[in-house]
Amino acid sequence: MTVTEHLIQTDRLRIHVRDTDPDGENSPNGTILLIHGNCSSSLFFQRLLDQLPEGWRGIAPDLRGYGDTEPLPIDATRGMRDFSDDVASLLDALALDRVALLGHSAGAGVVMQLAIDHPERVAQVVLEAPASPYGFGGTRDTEGTADWPDFAGSGGGAVNAEYVAAIAAGDRTADNAHSPLSVFRAFYVAPGTELADEEMLLDSVLSTKIGEAHYPGNLTTSENWPGVAPGTTGINNALSPKYYDMSGFATVPQVGPVVWVHGDVDAIISDTSMLDLGHLGAIGAIPGWPGAEVFPAQPMVSQMRAVLDRFAAAGGTYREVKLAGIGHSPHLEVPEQFAQILADLLTA
Repeated sequence: MTVTEHLIQTDRLRIHVRDTDPDGENSPNGTILLIHGNCSSSLFFQRLLDQLPEGWRGIAPDLRGYGDTEPLPIDATRGMRDFSDDVASLLDALALDRVALLGHSAGAGVVMQLAIDHPERVAQVVLEAPASPYGFGGTRDTEGTADWPDFAGSGGGAVNAEYVAAIAAGDRTADNAHSPLSVFRAFYVAPGTELADEEMLLDSVLSTKIGEAHYPGNLTTSENWPGVAPGTTGINNALSPKYYDMSGFATVPQVGPVVWVHGDVDAIISDTSMLDLGHLGAIGAIPGWPGAEVFPAQPMVSQMRAVLDRFAAAGGTYREVKLAGIGHSPHLEVPEQFAQILADLLTA
C-alpha cells in the first residue's frame, strides 16, 4: 500500500499526515486514524499503514509539537483537548463524519477525549499501551485519587532533564542511558528487541519539539515530595492528573467496540512503571520518598481496566489483549500479530 505525505489546513492549524488514500476513492470500507504518543510522530505507523486491511484508508497525523505539523503551543490546562480538537478539525477538513481510531500511549488519551466530546464520530477503537485514564504520575488507586492536593510528582518537572537535552541536541548515539536511542531501546520496546527500521523511528523521536510550550512543558515548585508540581503548558503537564481525566470514557458506550492491547513487560505504562516517581521512590532510585502510604506507585494498568469495566457495565464492548514478553509498542514489536488484531476489529 502506498503511503503519501501531505499537509492539510484545518480551521485550527496545518497538519502533516501520512495517508494511504489521499483522494478517498479506494476505501469503501472506511477510514482509520492512527494517533501517535509522546516523543514520536506519525512515522511510528509507517509500517502499520502498509498492513491495513484491503478497502480501508489509513491516516496518521503528526500531533502539534511533533513531526511536521504546525507547532502551535499546548495549553496543558485543557488536558488532551488541544490534540483532540485538532483531530476533530482534521476530520472536518477531510469531510469524514465517523472513523475508527487507534491511539498509542498518550495518543490513546487523545482518542478517548475525542470519544468523550464527540462520540458520534468514533467507531472502532484500539487502545495500544494506553496512558492511564488518570494521566501519568501522582495518583494512588483505581479511582485516580491524587497523592497530593497540588498533584506534585506529575507534569513537566517529572521528566529527566538529560533526556530532554539529548533530544534538543539531536543526539543519535547510545553513549549514555539518557540518550534518545538508549531510552527507545530500554522503554519503547522490550529490551533486546531488534528493529530494522530503528533509525527511522529515532528520526520520529527526535522530531519532538522541545520547550515550555511543547515537551516537556513548564513546572512549578512544591513543598510536597518530590518538590515539583505541574505547570500549565506542554505535553507532560497535559498528561498530569491535574488536567487529564479520561474516566468519562466509561459513559460513552455507543463508541467502539474497543480492543485494549498491551504488553506484559511494558516499562512505561505499568502498575510498576519505571518512569513513575512513586515506583522509582519505592525501589530507592529517587531519594526522600515519603513511603507507600503517602506516595505509592500509580496503578496505571489497573486504572485502565477499572474504567473499561465501567464502560462495559454501561453497555459498551471491549476486549483486552495482553501480550507476553512485549513492551510498550506492540505494533513495532510483533507487527504481523498486531496487524491481525487490528484487521479482526475492522472487518468483524
